[in-house]
Amino acid sequence: MSLRSDLGKVRGLGSAKQGTSHWWMQRITAVALVPLAIWFVITASGLVGIDQAGFKAWLNEPGHMLMLILFIGALFYHMQLGLQVVIEDYVNGEGCKLFSQLAVTLGCSVIAVASLFAVLKIAL
Repeated sequence: MSLRSDLGKVRGLGSAKQGTSHWWMQRITAVALVPLAIWFVITASGLVGIDQAGFKAWLNEPGHMLMLILFIGALFYHMQLGLQVVIEDYVNGEGCKLFSQLAVTLGCSVIAVASLFAVLKIAL
């Protein structure tokens, strides 16, 4: 016995089987961002007024580059997941929704890769 209507069965409407993993990934990145954001704020406040050579020396210390890369990755992935939910909930029209999703995914990916490239270029 199914709870879906006959029309729902014909149209193929129902669960896309991705909601739970999306929800979990958003929660995991949110939890990961708490200590990473605290670390970033504390260390960034200590870097005020430092020159590029000093920043490079700081970045080459053990763990700092790794923490910064983890922060950037979690930040932009969490942002993409959150914006995806907003678009799904509030954008009307399938064409506009699809374009918005593609723009958000591409934009977050480009900015994340550019940020990671900048960190690696400064460090190396």
